[in-house]
Amino acid sequence: MSPVLGLVIAYLLGSIPAAYIAGRVCRGIDLREHGSGNLGATNVYRVMGGRVAALVMAFDIAKGAVPVLVLPRWTTGTGGGAWTSHWAIAYGIAAILGHVRSVYFLWRSGGKGVATAGGVFLALAPVPTLAALVVWGAVLFGTGFVSLASLASAVALPIGVAVTQGVRSPVFGASLAVCAFVFWTHRANIGRLRRGEEHRFGRKKPAA
Repeated sequence: MSPVLGLVIAYLLGSIPAAYIAGRVCRGIDLREHGSGNLGATNVYRVMGGRVAALVMAFDIAKGAVPVLVLPRWTTGTGGGAWTSHWAIAYGIAAILGHVRSVYFLWRSGGKGVATAGGVFLALAPVPTLAALVVWGAVLFGTGFVSLASLASAVALPIGVAVTQGVRSPVFGASLAVCAFVFWTHRANIGRLRRGEEHRFGRKKPAA
């Protein structure tokens, strides 16, 4: 299989909108019209509860990890060694882009890519990723803000990769790019955090 075909497969896999499918199957609704309108596990939790959200998150993580773990084995013409690692990273980035800009929605916005990026780096750098997950949980528990937890874990990831693999590792460069990407997809959340308007996880808006 050519690397270009691998990129297409990774993108199409990343584009599968698990949250949208869950909304249609479980409630007969378009999740983009409910809650925050975001096709991510957090909005699934708000609208449909923890069990469905856990399944959606697991799928979103898997669609990031599987292209990284599987597609390089099927790819020919990469030269092996370091080039194989570079293609594994490329497949992971394609999956993240698919999640955020799904072809099935005509490239309109999907989720914010945090869970899928977590799956990619769980395959590329498991120890730093698990450490970033601990940071995510600690910030979420301490503040109640999913967005702030996601931003904090995005910062923690390249730090962990730098410590374990070094700053010359291609994975470190990829982790910096994904960190910047997470900040970009959360730019509206950052604005709400600065204005004190961001909603805490699990806390319902007061009735009007």
